[in-house]
Amino acid sequence: MSRADDLTIAAGTPGIDLMVRAGRTVFDRVIASFPDAETIHILCGTGNNGGDGYVVAELLRQAGRAVTVSSIGSPDSLKGDAALARRQWRGDLASFHPGEIENTDLIIDALFGAGLDRDVTGEAAEVISHINSIPVPVVSIDLPSGICGLTGKVRGVAIAAEETVTFFRKKPGHLLEPGKSHCGEVTVTDIGIDDDVFREIRPDVFENSPALWGSQWPGYAPDGHKYGRGHVIVLSGGPLSTGASRLAAQGALRVGAGLTSLVGSREALMVQAAHVTAIMLKPTETLQDLRLLLSDLRLNSVAAGPGLGLDAKAKEQLDCLLDSEAALTLDADALTLFAEDSARFFDRLHERDHISVLTPHAGEFARLFGATNAQTSKLDTAREAAHRAGAVLVMKGADTVIADPDGRAAINGNAPPWLATAGSGDVLTGMIAGLRAQGMPAFEAACAGVWLHGEAGRRCGAYLISEDLEQGLAEVLDEDSNDWG
Repeated sequence: MSRADDLTIAAGTPGIDLMVRAGRTVFDRVIASFPDAETIHILCGTGNNGGDGYVVAELLRQAGRAVTVSSIGSPDSLKGDAALARRQWRGDLASFHPGEIENTDLIIDALFGAGLDRDVTGEAAEVISHINSIPVPVVSIDLPSGICGLTGKVRGVAIAAEETVTFFRKKPGHLLEPGKSHCGEVTVTDIGIDDDVFREIRPDVFENSPALWGSQWPGYAPDGHKYGRGHVIVLSGGPLSTGASRLAAQGALRVGAGLTSLVGSREALMVQAAHVTAIMLKPTETLQDLRLLLSDLRLNSVAAGPGLGLDAKAKEQLDCLLDSEAALTLDADALTLFAEDSARFFDRLHERDHISVLTPHAGEFARLFGATNAQTSKLDTAREAAHRAGAVLVMKGADTVIADPDGRAAINGNAPPWLATAGSGDVLTGMIAGLRAQGMPAFEAACAGVWLHGEAGRRCGAYLISEDLEQGLAEVLDEDSNDWG
């Protein structure tokens, strides 16, 4: 964002103009979201975020609101555009008193922006803690004060905002937890920075949305047929562990794969047969049976891990998959089994012609890659792991990160909390495998699968069970997919 500002200023837009535009967009959101707020307290810091706050204060004063402005830190230390913005404020500068802020209708947080690189301490920490303890809504400018814009981590203490207004594009801290939860509703506003700056900046981190992968969406060809839409095979667990693989197979078929088959012992497939209709069943009693099946290149995508088991037979099957030409999407038990010798596993992934997709939750990630550094952001952790494994990594959670070995990464922001239920991840594994069967590249297929999974969950509503996701996915695809590609 700093680079975007610099490029815009270098192209002829004065920095104070950008600050005034930013303040204007915050003012507009405050008027729209809190039209009845008559008394407003604005807390300004000593950087550019504080400058934005002074602009908002003057606009609200002119609009007839009773505005109080307090500075945390000496306002005399303001420099450049922020100092100019302060001089445009026509009201008084008050000392901060907790009693005053408790009797106001709205607080505007203009203390620290997305560039915060240190822990909040002293008076600022005390003020933030007090604000969080009272029932007064807060609008944060750019990012809730105390949240790191790069990592989403809390630097000591952080504002819990009802709404956050940011500029040009979201920052990682808006999407990565716990920053995501502190932001409340996030509004991104236009302050006159041209999209052409992307040609200079060349960002490789994105918010996950159809704009990122829609050009790769397979869609339906007028003269298409099921054999042109790929064939997914899903490894089944034993007869008492068939549900997870069945959820994955249903996800693959629903997302558009032309054919989907469950593969396993006859005993397990007899159980599967009682539950599936459009999904085919292919018995493989021995490793030779599985190798023969995988030698058919029409079976071009494999999902493995959900409900597979942790015995020697399961490990042998996974080794067989690594020798195949199919695109692999690996989850759950597959990741736990390969964690026994992760270095060898990663070497084999690097050697494969088709890039693989790994979809660990936090526990599986720790088993496969080791403990994470608490000081490292989830974004950086996922990118390093993808590079190490030579695979696209889907690091699941409320703020799922999808990382490619080439350095690209996407942060997903649409998943509702009720997706945290048994079997949900198995459906996602199948969806990614189904998209890969249709020819989507690994990174784009993973991003699309994660986004669709979140949207399907939103359609289903709270208290969903994983079986509901298929219907939610059908609704999303029916209503929205024609707009992609």
